[in-house]
Amino acid sequence: MRDMIDSTFLELLKMTWPTLFIAIVLVVTIRIGYLLKHREDFIFYREILYLCFMMYILCVFQLVTAEDLNVTNGNNFRLFSEVFRYQFGGRLFFRNIIGNVLMFIPYGFFASLYIDLKGPLKAFILVFVASLSIEVTQLAIGRVFDVDDILLNVIGGMIGFSIYYLCNKLGEVFPFLKKEIVLNILTVILLLVVVIFAIWR
Repeated sequence: MRDMIDSTFLELLKMTWPTLFIAIVLVVTIRIGYLLKHREDFIFYREILYLCFMMYILCVFQLVTAEDLNVTNGNNFRLFSEVFRYQFGGRLFFRNIIGNVLMFIPYGFFASLYIDLKGPLKAFILVFVASLSIEVTQLAIGRVFDVDDILLNVIGGMIGFSIYYLCNKLGEVFPFLKKEIVLNILTVILLLVVVIFAIWR
């Protein structure tokens, strides 16, 4: 399992690092210039969330529009036909099934966070529209349309909404969790975990 995670991580990093590097430099310098000009407060956790969301959108764009050399089948308009095609636990299962779910968890979380969604219906609509637009675009550019990808993306997006919903409820039960200093500390810890994971692998 770890080998599959490592190889997938390296594959994604190799594909997206140039875009990420350039985008981070451009976005950070423009954002700092904006904050200085308008004399707005720098709120660390909020700026990191904005940056992560933008980087996520760029990565998704690159992943879903790049040429996929591993595609062997044509378009799939029949629900569940691709889901059950892969051997459970195999590399293709991890890449195509788990990967499509994981890819949309951040979208469900960030969309819910920025719109401050209270219920799952609006989150479902947002995730469905985003996933459908990706599949239609892939069909238009010569990749494949797969209805199972939409299903898996929606599952991932709703998991993301659920994480946001639970975090929101925790903040209501424990109000100190919503304080700026606590959110800044949690953000630093999360960044350290990501860095350690990248080095550890």
